[in-house]
Amino acid sequence: MDTGKTREASHAGSWYTESEEELNAELDDYLSKAEKTLPEGRLKGIIGPHAGFSYSGPTAAWAYKNIDPTNYKRVILLGPSHHVYLDGCALTLCSTYETPIGNIAIDTDTVKALRDTGEFEDFSLKQDETEHSLEMHLPYIKKIFGDHPFSLVPIVVGSINYKSEQKYGKLLSEYVEDDETLFIISSDFCHWGRNFDYMPYEKDVDESISGYIKHLDTQGMDIIEEQDGKKFVNYLKETENTICGRHPITVFLEAIKHSSLKTVTKFVKYAQSGEIHSKYDSSVSYASSYTVVDI
Repeated sequence: MDTGKTREASHAGSWYTESEEELNAELDDYLSKAEKTLPEGRLKGIIGPHAGFSYSGPTAAWAYKNIDPTNYKRVILLGPSHHVYLDGCALTLCSTYETPIGNIAIDTDTVKALRDTGEFEDFSLKQDETEHSLEMHLPYIKKIFGDHPFSLVPIVVGSINYKSEQKYGKLLSEYVEDDETLFIISSDFCHWGRNFDYMPYEKDVDESISGYIKHLDTQGMDIIEEQDGKKFVNYLKETENTICGRHPITVFLEAIKHSSLKTVTKFVKYAQSGEIHSKYDSSVSYASSYTVVDI
């Protein structure tokens, strides 16, 4: 199997700038305006959005601000598949991921160990470069880690049921317990509007549609903070909230549950791409959180 491929930064120049100087400056600006909110304890994971940086970059900074790269040698990045149907999870065939500010080495040993379980599919180079949910985190990861040595384990999570989410969570729980491994979960929150075929609105909750969207997302974020995967799945069934990273989030919650660690999850930033004034408008929500080992 050829695993020596390089994944190009295929969304650079469209979803974010392809200029090294401009990208560094943009990320510096976002990070300078974010606050470090991490309490005492070791950071185990973050959730952050994956839209174009002009939309979601400021929110993502609130999660990345909490990372001390010297604590980690491995990053496991979980993101949803937007273009390829997967009834499971998939692993990259690449050994390097490019970003405009420097390349990231793939942890090919861990990828092989996961592949050898027989529970993962392969993501072709074309599929890999088409998917944006992982790529939109790569510049931030490289920015934070800089020259500190680390390697990346990218995992694309398909449209799996709760039983499979439990299975993959249990499989990844040993990495949750590893002090030198950091989890990064890629997800946007509510996608509201005709373009997304999702337009619920309960006027008795809030007078504005944007307020209702926040109310809906907050319900989900509160459950994630409880770290209850089954309750989160039930919430999604009841509300049909269009959280695109629902499956990566639940896999992470299940990995925490199957580990021996006691952790605390807290959301630190929430935003929407725009104010909703009529049924013809659309909006995507962004949220950032941290999960820390409770001491």
